[in-house]
Amino acid sequence: MRLLYVRHDLFVKHFNPVARMSYRTLWTSASVAVVLVGLSFHTLTDMGRSHAQEQGLSTDNRSAAAESDGPALPQPSARDGVVSRLISRLMPANHISGKELDDSVSRRALDLFIDSFDPLKLYFLQSDIDDFHRYSDSIDDQVRAGDLGLAYYIYGRFVKRVDERVAVAQELLDGNFDFERDEQIVIDGEAAQYARNADESRDRWRRQIKFALLDLKDDGQTGEEAREKLRKRYLRYARRWKQTTSDDLLEMFLTSVTSGYDPHSTYMSPGTLDDFSISMRLNLEGIGASLREKDGTTVVASVIPGGAADAHGKLKADDVIVSVGQGEEGDMVDIVEMPLKEVVKMIRGKAGTLVRLGVRPGGSGNVEVYKIVRARVELEDSAARGEVIEHPVPGTSQTLKLGYINLPSFYMDMESAKRNETDYRSSTRDVARILKNFKEKNVAGVVLDLSRNGGGSLTEAISLTGLFIDRGPVVQVKNSDGSVQQYDDDDRGTAWDGPLVVVTSKFSASASEIFAGAIKDYHRGIVVGDPKTHGKGTVQTLMDIGQSLFRNNRQNYGALKVTLQQFYLPDGESTQLEGVAADIVLPSLTSKMPVAEGDLKYALEHDTVEPASHTLYSMTPVDLINKLRAHSTERVTKNEEFLKQARQIELYVKQKDQDSISLKEEEFMQRRAELDAQEEEEEEELDIQTPNEEVFRDTFYNKEVLNITGEYVAGLRAQNLAKAD
Repeated sequence: MRLLYVRHDLFVKHFNPVARMSYRTLWTSASVAVVLVGLSFHTLTDMGRSHAQEQGLSTDNRSAAAESDGPALPQPSARDGVVSRLISRLMPANHISGKELDDSVSRRALDLFIDSFDPLKLYFLQSDIDDFHRYSDSIDDQVRAGDLGLAYYIYGRFVKRVDERVAVAQELLDGNFDFERDEQIVIDGEAAQYARNADESRDRWRRQIKFALLDLKDDGQTGEEAREKLRKRYLRYARRWKQTTSDDLLEMFLTSVTSGYDPHSTYMSPGTLDDFSISMRLNLEGIGASLREKDGTTVVASVIPGGAADAHGKLKADDVIVSVGQGEEGDMVDIVEMPLKEVVKMIRGKAGTLVRLGVRPGGSGNVEVYKIVRARVELEDSAARGEVIEHPVPGTSQTLKLGYINLPSFYMDMESAKRNETDYRSSTRDVARILKNFKEKNVAGVVLDLSRNGGGSLTEAISLTGLFIDRGPVVQVKNSDGSVQQYDDDDRGTAWDGPLVVVTSKFSASASEIFAGAIKDYHRGIVVGDPKTHGKGTVQTLMDIGQSLFRNNRQNYGALKVTLQQFYLPDGESTQLEGVAADIVLPSLTSKMPVAEGDLKYALEHDTVEPASHTLYSMTPVDLINKLRAHSTERVTKNEEFLKQARQIELYVKQKDQDSISLKEEEFMQRRAELDAQEEEEEEELDIQTPNEEVFRDTFYNKEVLNITGEYVAGLRAQNLAKAD
């Protein structure tokens, strides 16, 4: 069976030699295409310059550098045009959509490229945007021609605007601010508008600085100390952009093009590819968190089960990191507006060393300092764990034995598996062992918790599903050529044929969704938790550009990460975007967090393929599910802790949906105090829903999961359906 590793934040790995051969063939075909056009590097570059001149653009940024009184800005290298042309061929040939590089992708690419410079619309003027949009239908043609003129034109304009804005900021910081004035600042980039002239821009920056000063005052930094910090921050930001290399700009531009297809397709520059290779060799050594950049800040995308941050227990998805310090005594370095790759270098380090992170939980409120000891993610730390729980049956003096399994990922010791060792570690083997123990202890039902499971091995998702079904299709995979492959559980028999409840959340992604979806399609068990799972139903592969060009990878030309496959459940529904819907929904904070596939720009649409023929079990009778849903809703609406949680969720949504906030000091500080109190409750709520240490945590949320499970067991027994057949 083809081995795939799928997480919502990791790439696919291929171990099938036949699959590798097919990709070598694809890369060879692309190489032939380059050879056939008969153009040298020099000719490609000249062609790009010629096309740029026809468009009225210039790839020469020396004039922009002169205007900015800075060092010479980068120029496109000879190989950049070659890489651009190759990407224009590889994307349509390999992307799951089969879509040509056309004007619609071009328009998306332009918006993404502009946004990558100025997400909060603080630097460009509306006249700049109008100017750039004259070329909105040209990017596809330029990429095919190896022409990077527009990329350098926009970059040169941006550097000029940054210098202008920073000069204004330095001037404003020498003046006074009226903190009693009743005015607002727009904090949502989507709601913001570009300034129409210099006066509007100056006013935007006055408000921006006022906001930053209030923010620092809330952290205890006032007066000249706060102003000097902002002066250095803005100057650093200007220097950062002038240090941009041609590789950086090529990555930004081509990633804007590939992300016009979908948000997971990106181009990695040679430096980024090297960093990725190092991180893979280090085997996730560090704090064990996936980071992303948003509006000039470093945001936690996910915390990896079994890692140092997971063990620490406080760092959560959607937290914003604002400063980093090394060891117990190292200075806390301000990382606001710092490039993500530089932030990662500061946080990454050897196992056993300490790093201090200045964190705004949830992105707002006071900064808290987390001391995290770096470590390796060990298989044992993210392994399946089980516990037998004596659950009181409501209305009686009896208890019911239930087995609870916490599964943080679908894992496999791939090195041992490749060596054909017979006793290698895997999630399927560990869960089978736990289920055997449960059966020996006569549990009446099993709960499998995937609420913080971000995915893992596709092979493991299939084989683990096989512990609960006799045999049959588990997942279907559509390739970029439109063909659909079916992956089955071929092992007859089950490890558990009794009642099964699968717990999911918005963090349950990829392989988790395949498992939960298959259980649901087979009517083998019920799904409880957030309204739906994460919704990532695609697979990416990494294609080495140097290998594509020259059939070897001795020269590093970077790599293309491209979405080439999509997942479908046995009934033919894709997990993409829609995820897997819960049979019984429990109120939660995670369901309102903007962390799902659908929160990303240009995520691929949900679609369907033909259903696969498979067994239907009798373990989800409609009348019983409706009864369970109604009884759970009744309990939740009467439970004080769920009612308190509902108020927290309402406040969170209200704060999250705000486009602007007051800059009047009294109102600003009052809002900040409310946020601080709210964040403490949110942190507690997240711990309740997705605990990271205990197998089972006795919370009101988990008690309701067990209430549902107990009633489910009783209902199946009443209908003589408590065993799969």
